[in-house]
Amino acid sequence: MGKLVIVGTVAFDAIETPFGKTDKILGGAATFIGLAASHFGIDAAAVSIVGGDFPQDYLDLLENKNIDISGIEIVKNGKTFFWSGRYHNDMNSRDTLVTELNTLADFNPKVPENYKDAEFVMLGNLHPLVQASVLDQMTTKPKLAVLDTMNYWMDCAWDDLMNVIKRVDVITINDEEARQLTGEYSLVVAARKIHAMGPKYVVIKKGEHGALLFHNNDVFYAPALPLEEVFDPTGAGDTFAGGFTGYLAKTGDISFENMKNAVIYGSTLASFCVEKFGSERMQELSSDEVQKRLMQFKNLTQFEIELS
Repeated sequence: MGKLVIVGTVAFDAIETPFGKTDKILGGAATFIGLAASHFGIDAAAVSIVGGDFPQDYLDLLENKNIDISGIEIVKNGKTFFWSGRYHNDMNSRDTLVTELNTLADFNPKVPENYKDAEFVMLGNLHPLVQASVLDQMTTKPKLAVLDTMNYWMDCAWDDLMNVIKRVDVITINDEEARQLTGEYSLVVAARKIHAMGPKYVVIKKGEHGALLFHNNDVFYAPALPLEEVFDPTGAGDTFAGGFTGYLAKTGDISFENMKNAVIYGSTLASFCVEKFGSERMQELSSDEVQKRLMQFKNLTQFEIELS
């Protein structure tokens, strides 16, 4: 079982969907990744930054999930990163209403000394220079480095993004981002181009339509579990990444065959995330619930067929 370093935002979100709206609640990429990864009983640490306005209760919550928070810097006279968004009726598109970087504007991540030899690193969606600085701090090359990014960095930090993509083993992005990154509409061709940029494995998330895993000429597809209703998709992609990376850190097996299992675990956990606002569902999720839903996934995708 390997150590896992999680780098990303620990933040406040205010969310509005067709089902309701919230005031400021716990969010951020590192939060969702950490809560998902906590289901695998691994030694994980979150590296982030918050302000003096961040409640101790939220820090206690992360610690109670066995997430090391010594890498979360607290700026006493600063304010925590805040994002507010409104989802459209289709729940696939949203408008950003407010983005306040606050302490995140000067974030200089510091990996705790006892995690600089971690075998697994999950680089949540941040400026590529911040992601690269984390890799620079590792005393040994990680067994697996996973990177998430978004179209914003493709627009404003292209060269820096290309440099950090070269250094990772896995990239997780959505289909729209894969097309922008490569200029290719076909996701198969896009994945091939991304392989050429450096990553050995490419995970393309398709929201309610599942996820694709590419490695050389091999492709694996995992559907999303059909849900009666999606309450709030915020953090689902980060939850997927946390489940994916957490499972690999637990098993220590980074073969393509085992990554298929990791994709299923990531998809399973993401299916819970969307059932309540923000990280609320992930905070209370039990291991029994995860096991039951894994069986649903298995029944959804398993079949026998006579080949003539």
